[in-house]
Amino acid sequence: MNLGIEYLKVVQERFQSVKSLGDKTIMQLSEEDFQWALNETSNSIAVIVNHLSGNMVSRWTDFLISDGEKPYRNREQEFIDILSSQQELIAAWEKGWNALFVSLNELKEEDLLKNIYIRGERHTVIEAIERQMSHYSYHIGQIVYIGKQLKGEKWKSLSIPKGKSEEFLQQMLKRHQKPDS
Repeated sequence: MNLGIEYLKVVQERFQSVKSLGDKTIMQLSEEDFQWALNETSNSIAVIVNHLSGNMVSRWTDFLISDGEKPYRNREQEFIDILSSQQELIAAWEKGWNALFVSLNELKEEDLLKNIYIRGERHTVIEAIERQMSHYSYHIGQIVYIGKQLKGEKWKSLSIPKGKSEEFLQQMLKRHQKPDS
């Protein structure tokens, strides 16, 4: 097994898993839900998606050859609620994730220890990937939490529902049971 190739495979799967949590949340919500914010210091799902998209496009475009904080990025504008429809929100969402997955697909094992820069700060490619995984997971967690609060009893669980842990464990053990040798 080649460690670098395995790492790139695993990291793509993890990003896909994190994206899937966001996808499944977004599909449960209305356009009105996307705009909801607890107060003026909180971000709506639309604002979080706009920020994620801006960050992803900036970080992952020309990933190996230019600073991840592109001159055209206006981070402050990402925190203004400009995504007014589900169509706009999904377009921004997919634009960001597309930039990430295109760049990840182009990476080779020999790229993993190369240096890249984010706001002038040097990172290995592995460090930059892990930095972004942490950042995106943080914001996807916010999206899921907001969605779950808004939907209440109508929320469709994205993980093991309360009270179903043992049932899930038994299903997993049965599914992955090794045949008797």
